[in-house]
Amino acid sequence: MNHLNDKTREIVINSSPEERIANTKKFSWIGYTQSISIFKKLDDLKNYPKVYRMPNLLLIGESNNGKTAILRKYDERNEAYVRESDLQVINPVLYVQAPPEPDEKRFYNIILDSLFAPSKTTEKIDSRQQRVLHLLKRMETKILMIDEIHHVLAGSSRKQRTFLNVIKFLSNELQIPIVCAGTKDAFNAIQTDPQLSNRFEPKILPRWTNDTEYKRLLLSFEKILPLKKESNLIENSIADNILNKSDGLIGEISKILELSCIQAIETGKERIDNQIINSIDYIPPTKRRKQILY
Repeated sequence: MNHLNDKTREIVINSSPEERIANTKKFSWIGYTQSISIFKKLDDLKNYPKVYRMPNLLLIGESNNGKTAILRKYDERNEAYVRESDLQVINPVLYVQAPPEPDEKRFYNIILDSLFAPSKTTEKIDSRQQRVLHLLKRMETKILMIDEIHHVLAGSSRKQRTFLNVIKFLSNELQIPIVCAGTKDAFNAIQTDPQLSNRFEPKILPRWTNDTEYKRLLLSFEKILPLKKESNLIENSIADNILNKSDGLIGEISKILELSCIQAIETGKERIDNQIINSIDYIPPTKRRKQILY
């Protein structure tokens, strides 16, 4: 079982098929070149000196292509801690999701809830705003990450402008970088405000193609899938099959391999091949959309 890393090999040796299946369903982070590049960019932003116009980042990608996973992983790597000298809670990175529609009050509530500082229903927006500013300053937050920013477009033009002004206000008042992430509609949302569009550097997560980076990704997956036999996922026909079914989206690639691994364990085959891949209960994203449309 040299195809596995040490941790996965131990799981395969000491676990029942049911336990291996349960392990397969757990999320496992796999680093890849572009995610590492984005982490470096986020580190640069986090450590950026305070200036009047702080640099910001707009992470753009299709649904299920890794945006949220990257932000959540970075948030996990920068967990809040208690400073020993004064027992103050320090929260260097704050990750939140934008509300389903551009609503200032709900946005402040989301931030306050994330900081375990819930607000009263009767509390005025100005009070919520001041508490958000006070808490983020006291907790020495250095970067604010807002996921699903394309939700801004769900509101009226007036609400969109108000919400984008809130983002601009927070960046100016706190003098911290803001990272927004969303689908390509996120770019359109930010572009509605000329001042914001100039401040946000766009970073695009493209679909995967059958290149060296994709093969490295498959090799990484092979090391953590708890199968007794080597699958050789980088073999051209298997790699192409996975890529075509997934539409080049990393979340879909992960789901295909999860379902295939479970099928390989349940059938006793203990390796993933095209027969296994073609037998799983999986519908590619393009076909799902066609099913809905027709």
